[in-house]
Amino acid sequence: MEVILLEKVANLGNLGDKVKVKAGYGRNYLIPQKKAASATTENLAKFEARRSELVKAAGDALSLAQLRAEQLLTLASVTIAHNAGEEGKLFGSVANVDIAEALTAKGIEVAKREVLMPQGPFHAIGEYEVTIRLHTDVLQKIKVNVVAA
Repeated sequence: MEVILLEKVANLGNLGDKVKVKAGYGRNYLIPQKKAASATTENLAKFEARRSELVKAAGDALSLAQLRAEQLLTLASVTIAHNAGEEGKLFGSVANVDIAEALTAKGIEVAKREVLMPQGPFHAIGEYEVTIRLHTDVLQKIKVNVVAA
């Protein structure tokens, strides 16, 4: 299936690229999320008419993400208190939701889907480095201190 990308998609292409994707990925994710449109002549004409509007929106989103990254850079680390046993193991875990809530409490709006934790949630007290993906082009690393409550 061929689609026209209406915004930059990680590991796929940039705004305006005509790419081939698997039918299910295009039909079930890209098109419903308004990230792409099927590559018909009618949709190509609509895209060309809206290109400047889409480029401006993409630029605005990138500048907003860079501003949020600067805010995260000024914040050296975030501390999360969680119940823990004597050996330093947590009762439960610290996941992306907890980190997003802690950052939002500090005044920086972060969604849970923006917090990348490839090794999974934290199960012990300590200091960890977490990557925040604010935009496909903007990644910011922060330190998370998990302490016993």
